[in-house]
Amino acid sequence: MAADVRAFIELMRPKNMVLAAITVPLGALFGLNATLNSEQITSVAVQVLAVLTFMGAGNAMNDIKDAEIDAQAHPARPIPSQRVSIQAAQRFVIGLWILSLSSMVYGSIQLSQNNSTWWPLSTIYIIAAVMMLTYDLGPETKSKGLIGNISISLMVAAVILYGAATVDSLSWLVAFVAGVVFFTNLAREIVKDCQDMLADEGVRSTLPMKIGLENARMVAYVLIIAGLVCLYIPYWKGPFAFGQLILQTPAIFILISLNGPLYKGEDVQVSARIRIAMLLGLLGFILTMYL
Repeated sequence: MAADVRAFIELMRPKNMVLAAITVPLGALFGLNATLNSEQITSVAVQVLAVLTFMGAGNAMNDIKDAEIDAQAHPARPIPSQRVSIQAAQRFVIGLWILSLSSMVYGSIQLSQNNSTWWPLSTIYIIAAVMMLTYDLGPETKSKGLIGNISISLMVAAVILYGAATVDSLSWLVAFVAGVVFFTNLAREIVKDCQDMLADEGVRSTLPMKIGLENARMVAYVLIIAGLVCLYIPYWKGPFAFGQLILQTPAIFILISLNGPLYKGEDVQVSARIRIAMLLGLLGFILTMYL
């Protein structure tokens, strides 16, 4: 039984969910200027559960769909290794969706009862769910390259907005933080497609296949610059002081310095550095709020 539980947890890909578990409360903190009361903490915890089960359902759906491919490419995963049957995985996905949807509905009801604006929470969730379902199911944006990259990046950025909507605190600051996440993650997705271009041939139609590796990497760097602009604006226009921008130095330095590795085609290194820069950027925002 323990082995079965571990296999189901593995099906959710918990490593990919760690950032989401952190990002929901961050979105709430960004919206409320780093202060949460006990009731808001409870609301955020419920929506962390909503997001974790949402992502877990999406990851499990992906494994169900790719079961035949994974039998060759990733035989150790739960379904190809027969630790979890497809039927059991499907039931697990349904359970995760029910738990996630119930958590979102609970949050919307709580906001309504507190005379707060409830519809942004539901709207963000529904839009993200549509993007999730169309990513793996029809029309399968996953296979369409750039459209799929944009869908994934919007879903990642939406977690910040969702966290703020949890406590009815959407603001321009939250929007710019989400912008940083969106543009940098989109750049990372394109770089990963450059890395996987040969493996994706005949399976996906990616941006590097359409415009070439060099041009795709150039697009990625432009998106990185767009992310830097979103990072810069809250320090230029407020609510933060311009001098506090020094707290973002590590993230800014990493992102600016990616031009050389991109030119050299060091896609694996660039992808890893973008992820690190995203985490450092979020940390920089947190330090700005508390220092």
